[in-house]
Amino acid sequence: MLGFDEPEFLSQLESAVALRPEIEELVDRLVEEGFDNLFLVGAGGTYAQMWPYEHLARRRSTLDVRAAIAAELIVSGDARLGERSVAIFTSVSGTTDDSIRAIDYCRSKGAHTIGFTGHPDSPVAEKVDIALVTEPKTWPFDMQMLLFMGRLLWRRGEFDGYEKFADEFANIPRILLDVAEQAEPAAIAFAEAHRDTGYHFLVGGGNLWGFTYLYSMCILEEMQWLRTTRVHSAEFFHGSLELLEEDTSVIIFQGEDETRPLTERVEAFARRVSKDVTVFDTRDYPLVGISPEFRGLLAPLVLDTVLGRVSKHLERVRDHSLDLRRYYRVMDY
Repeated sequence: MLGFDEPEFLSQLESAVALRPEIEELVDRLVEEGFDNLFLVGAGGTYAQMWPYEHLARRRSTLDVRAAIAAELIVSGDARLGERSVAIFTSVSGTTDDSIRAIDYCRSKGAHTIGFTGHPDSPVAEKVDIALVTEPKTWPFDMQMLLFMGRLLWRRGEFDGYEKFADEFANIPRILLDVAEQAEPAAIAFAEAHRDTGYHFLVGGGNLWGFTYLYSMCILEEMQWLRTTRVHSAEFFHGSLELLEEDTSVIIFQGEDETRPLTERVEAFARRVSKDVTVFDTRDYPLVGISPEFRGLLAPLVLDTVLGRVSKHLERVRDHSLDLRRYYRVMDY
């Protein structure tokens, strides 16, 4: 597969899954000590990647859980943030400026801070109270967050199947390798068909809304300099549908949670207008070894893997490196 290092791919994912004992020990201690609320703090892609776990908590738990934009949290504050708060941060490099400042802010309020990163000597790792470290460049953070939130909900009596889920989840590196291999033909076809497409309309819902935002903003805009519109499937019929035309590229991310009918409704309408509708659906991937009741939880991980292949082929056909930036971490702002 183009630009795909299988040993590195497996090693990085395995390093995240291997954190299970440390994550469970941490969660158990937090529960036993007691806390009132949980802040999931990020910037850009790491903020969007927190949304599925805020969504999971809203669906299953009475615990107060909020995803927060690091920079906004610092300037606006939150009346609930205090000594009985836990704040989680994620950063691949451990050097994200907004997150570093937000760690300082949360600690100044007395919150207990946790960081997931790939660098033990990075500012994020050194500033948080507890740092859980994977191999460098390990992405996404869904594996760590699924284990953390799953264990937390289990301890609160809100996720009876956690132990079964976590045991099956140990196989996720190999499962996602199979996903990447299966996705390759579709990724090539999409990239070849859209090498000259300058505008994409992205739709997703439920625990895939965060990924929809992330792929639109972090990949297509930041890494490929393409124009996009992104809209939640539940909000599609409130304004955004008026932007569709016959040649509009519509990319739909479809998962397997209770919001699936909302996205199906969007697909049905989009196909009536546009001749360029692409659906990336987690149902297309077997996920051998994962019980049906857990498949929906894995949607962000599955589509991150699938669209990772799309990204590499867009890079190829457009001759535009995914590492190329004009402004991000290039200019001061």
